[in-house]
Amino acid sequence: MKKIILTLTFSASIFTLGQDITRPVSSAEVGEKPIQKGNWLVGGSIGSLGYSFEGENFNININPQAGYFISDGVALGLTTGLGLQTVKGGDNIWSYKLMPFIRYYFPEGASSTGRFFGQGELGITGAESGGTSDTSFGFGINAGYAHFISRTVALEVTGGYNYSKSNHASAEAQNGLGVAVGFQIYLPGKR
Repeated sequence: MKKIILTLTFSASIFTLGQDITRPVSSAEVGEKPIQKGNWLVGGSIGSLGYSFEGENFNININPQAGYFISDGVALGLTTGLGLQTVKGGDNIWSYKLMPFIRYYFPEGASSTGRFFGQGELGITGAESGGTSDTSFGFGINAGYAHFISRTVALEVTGGYNYSKSNHASAEAQNGLGVAVGFQIYLPGKR
């Protein structure tokens, strides 16, 4: 029995040595092709994911977005958002946003596998808690980095300042710094 197991193990190891091992792709050299005039970007991010031990509440925001490149490196689009903040002993707070955006990809610091970008957005935000809702003005100024893992998909990290005048959570305004992670799919336009 030991000879059979030893023979099978030896045969399997020799068979494995002859195989090509494919490593997962962690980046792709894309140059400027994904951010050319006429292309589309579709994706989203998850931001403000967290848990407060003091207030014993959890919050998460999901922000899908789509845009169109009006020129090389400049995209106009729309960001939507839905958020949830759980409140211990109270009503949960649902938040939402609808904001047009402009995104600019900087040529400085660019590599063949990634790009730095800046994004500004301006629109409406709101919240609903305990049957009462409130809608107001909001804006955001964010910067980030897109790392291309294939010719059409990039992982992104963004950070910046976001503001909402909505009276959710019994506050007069919500503003502050935030960090988000997400992905974008870059679709080629018709040429």
